[in-house]
Amino acid sequence: MATDPVCGMQVDERTAAGSRVFEGNHYYFCSTACQQKFEAHPSAHVAASPPAGDTAHPGPAHHDAQTPRESPGQDGGAAGAAGAALPGTRYTCPMHPEIVREAPGDCPICGMALVPMAGTGGGAADDSEWRALTGRLWVSAALSLPLVVLAMSPMIGLPELFGLLPQERGWIEFMLGTPVVLWAGGPILRKFWFSLVHRALNMYTLIGLGVGLAYLFSLAAVFFPGLFPLEFRAHDGAVGTYFEAAAVIVTLVNLGDFLQLRAMGQTGQAIQKLLQLAPNQAWRLGDDGSEEQVPLESIAVGHRLRVKPGEKVPVDGTVLEGASRVDESMITGEPMPVAKAAGDKVTGATVNGHGSLVIRAERVGADTLLARIVHLVGEAQRTRAPIQKLADVIAASFVQVVVGIALVTALVWGFLGPEPKFAYAFLNAVAVLIIACPCAVGLATPISMTVAMGQGARAGLLFRNAEAIERTCDIDTVVVDKTGTLTLGHPALTDFVAEGLPEPEALALVAGVEQLSEHPIGLAIVAGAKARGLTPGSADAFEAVSGLGVQADSAGQRVLVGSRHFLAQHGIDTQPWEARAEVWRLEAKTVVFFAVKGVAAGLAAVADPIKDSTREAIATLKDSGVRLVMLTGDSRSTADAVARQLGIDEAIAEVLPEDKAGHVKRLQAEGRKVAMAGDGINDAPALAQADVGIAMGTGTDVAMESAGVTLVKGDLRGIARAAVLSRATMRNIRQNLAFAFGYNALGIPVAAGVLYPAFGLLLSPIFAGAAMALSSVSVVTNALRLNRVQL
Repeated sequence: MATDPVCGMQVDERTAAGSRVFEGNHYYFCSTACQQKFEAHPSAHVAASPPAGDTAHPGPAHHDAQTPRESPGQDGGAAGAAGAALPGTRYTCPMHPEIVREAPGDCPICGMALVPMAGTGGGAADDSEWRALTGRLWVSAALSLPLVVLAMSPMIGLPELFGLLPQERGWIEFMLGTPVVLWAGGPILRKFWFSLVHRALNMYTLIGLGVGLAYLFSLAAVFFPGLFPLEFRAHDGAVGTYFEAAAVIVTLVNLGDFLQLRAMGQTGQAIQKLLQLAPNQAWRLGDDGSEEQVPLESIAVGHRLRVKPGEKVPVDGTVLEGASRVDESMITGEPMPVAKAAGDKVTGATVNGHGSLVIRAERVGADTLLARIVHLVGEAQRTRAPIQKLADVIAASFVQVVVGIALVTALVWGFLGPEPKFAYAFLNAVAVLIIACPCAVGLATPISMTVAMGQGARAGLLFRNAEAIERTCDIDTVVVDKTGTLTLGHPALTDFVAEGLPEPEALALVAGVEQLSEHPIGLAIVAGAKARGLTPGSADAFEAVSGLGVQADSAGQRVLVGSRHFLAQHGIDTQPWEARAEVWRLEAKTVVFFAVKGVAAGLAAVADPIKDSTREAIATLKDSGVRLVMLTGDSRSTADAVARQLGIDEAIAEVLPEDKAGHVKRLQAEGRKVAMAGDGINDAPALAQADVGIAMGTGTDVAMESAGVTLVKGDLRGIARAAVLSRATMRNIRQNLAFAFGYNALGIPVAAGVLYPAFGLLLSPIFAGAAMALSSVSVVTNALRLNRVQL
């Protein structure tokens, strides 16, 4: 992957929109627009951006041509949003999460300060930058207050009280307003300048225009009042100054940044809390049984670790000794502690109960489940949902349209407005520039997605990307694979009959063939034979046919084990055994036939217990109007029996692994929005075909890679929780978009003065600045309501 030197996005060299060789280095671009910007000023981008292959993450781009002190706290940034900017922290843009930086700065697209990415960084907190932002806010507020009072003094008779002449008042306003605009507003003006230089128009283009015009106009009014024609002068001949408007706008923008970044810090709290779950140290056992407390970083795969009562499990592993109950709620969302004994798996960051455990470390560092969850959520938070496309289309030309509206406003008031018409034209045009807020439009979707993904992670729901959340909202059909999804996935041998040879001998023979298989049913038969004190026989010339059965040579005879169709393919008649098989099927058992020397010789019945949570999950999904469809390789009788037990709407029996995706496609052809839940490798094609693939966290990595949603607990109730979270998230996003579009649709005309002819009302740039600052804060605050969704 390469880094676009203009916008900082990661670009696949094979699919890049364009490339360019400059000074011997290759650069790749995400779009032709970025390539054109690069070709216009290549040196401005090259100095701060590495060529292809230099970094795995988007590095600093053109906007980082700034001093090291321009960090989040000083640039209206976000060091304090998360409480600290930590060594090793990476930074992202809340509005454009695909932008990632190794150092703080501003987003090259929208100009917003980058915030620390959830799940990155470590070390001691450093809030110096946050204090700098707070300092600028307090200074600008302290200077703006007397400035506003002074500017309003003619309306309340204060000039006579202080004996100030208009020219003297202008000088005092200049001295109070200049530090606010040039120092406290310095980061805003720098972002404005960068947006012009690099033709990346954004929110700070509008703010910078408004503040800059108000300040420069006032500067000219104080130092060169004779330059202004009568149309700019009040009835007493004085030229008005707008230092107070420029200063208050800067103060309000800083206040908006302050409030917004504090709220933004809460969006990543879910992931930060997950990270804090991991212990810092662990008890490592030596070969002589001695215990040593060591840092977590020193633990390696294979180390034996002691987990004492009440302590956190340090890494993922397997219990070697002891028995206890472990609280896994922080990872899976399941409130009840889970019993653990020798041979059971344990997960890092879970809490041990009253027993003492000795575990073998199997996954450490970035390979632990906790680390993988944090990584997956971090990656997902950087993706964009389809619903964002509308906002992107509007934001692409938003600034140009607003500037055009401001120019039209100035012209209309300049020609048709009351005296002083040019002063009215100037003020209303500035108000239009200030009140418009593309930031609220851009934040509406990604901020809600970020909060939702963190909330989901705490409940054991991992969304691969933002699109998965949006698609889950529309699901009306859930297809589930029976084994491992509805059931525990640990079938057990319940019945066995044979004819022509003793049952123990027949079971040992069948187990000898099945021990070469990895199928759960085969493993159940082997375990059942061993539980009965039998030793599986030896076998060779093994052959497996996916979804049908296995065969091998054992004790000098060919043995086939599988479905009736498998035996029928080899010309073996199973009819004598069908009556017994049907009885077991009606008991929801899976029936396996076996044949010896070409003759059907008996049956085995295997039952896979239904998960305790399955009935509750199915009832919840059906109550929400979702149709349940079960896929199984079992016979029709067994499938119908399970469906009756669980209240499933439709059962599709005798399904081969390769046919699962076809059944999903058929349902989609009927107009249904389909979610597929599965846990095995053979479920991967169906998971990929479905509108939303849902992998059980207890299943295979292949299934999890193919799915849009992973249920960490492997509990079907997670599907209902995912649907609840998805619906709440999409509702929240629609609220944000409605507010953002409604705010701009109403605010811009009001600022332009459409209410003046009927009501005599005009909007001061000061009030426009207040509305603009609060609009983004309102969007973020609304998104944070998702943290209260009950899952």
